[in-house]
This record gives sequence, C-alpha cells and structure tokens, in this order.
Amino acid sequence: MDYIATLDTEIFFLLNGLHAPWLDQVMFYATKTVTWIPLYGLLIYLIIKNFGNRSWIPLLCVVGCIFFTDRITSGVMKPYFERFRPTHEPMVKEKVHTVNGYKGGKFGFASSHAANAFGVALFSFLLLHNNYRWMSLLFIWAIAFGYTRIYLGVHYPGDIAVGSAIGLFFGWLMYRLNNYILHKIE
Repeated sequence: MDYIATLDTEIFFLLNGLHAPWLDQVMFYATKTVTWIPLYGLLIYLIIKNFGNRSWIPLLCVVGCIFFTDRITSGVMKPYFERFRPTHEPMVKEKVHTVNGYKGGKFGFASSHAANAFGVALFSFLLLHNNYRWMSLLFIWAIAFGYTRIYLGVHYPGDIAVGSAIGLFFGWLMYRLNNYILHKIE
C-alpha cells in the first residue's frame, strides 16, 4: 500500500508541476461548477428535445447521479478515509503548486468533482448516443475537469481515478434506472 501511495504522490507532483502563470487562472475558473452552466444548459436542452414530456425522468436521473456520487464521495468516503489533500498533507503541502491560495477542504479521497463529471458524462453519453460525436466530448471535459483538481493541488491522481470510477458506476446505474422507468410508463 505504501508503494501505491508513493507512486500516487510522484505522479501528483509530475502533473501538478506542469503549470504556467498564464494557465493558473484558466484552471482556477475551469474547476468551478458555475463555469460549466452553459454545458449543463445544453445537456438539459438536448434531453428535453429528445424526450419531450418524458424528459423529467432523465433529468431526475441526472440529479440522482450527482446526488449519489456526491454523497458517497463527500458524505461517506472523505470522512471515513480521512486522506489529506496534497495541500493539507504535512509532508508535501509546502511543495504543492496552488492558485489564489485555494486549498480545498481537509480531506480529498475520493474526488467529488471527478465523480460528478464522469457520472454526468457517462449518463449523457448513453442517453444521447444518437449524438455520438458530440457526446464523446463529454469525456474530454470530464478528464480535463479532473485534471484541474490536480493542477490546483487539491487532489492526488488516485482521488481522481476512484472518483471517476464511482461516477462511471452511478452514471451507468442511473441510465439503467432511466430506461427501466421509461419502459414501465410506455
């Protein structure tokens, strides 16, 4: 287990070290949920366009996906594992590149940002597969969104990987629930 933690820290410093002054503010704002409101608006529009008066079902499933990924990561895992974020880890915090003094909360395992992004990405991709090319871009967004957390020094890559896996699971689960409900009401 120590080997994995050491490797995670080494990869973190490699990725966190890829910073530039001009990129700092881009990453700082790219990590904020509010920055992506136009993307969420587009997804809501596409759901309503494709599902009409039944669009409340997939929209409710998206909310469920975000709720469950957030509860698992922030409500259960972070307080249970109590793994410090790099910005709070006594052995490394002085070496971490941060932006605007942002350090995040005390604990970071697993990443809620990554879980939410990958959950929404997979759910939307499966739901709106008729727009395959455009929906594939959601995974690039989710990866970039996850990377902003490493860039800003508030997550180790392992936090992002586990958060992503949780998001993918709940994105798939909510997609299955969506299909089940849609099938039952037909």
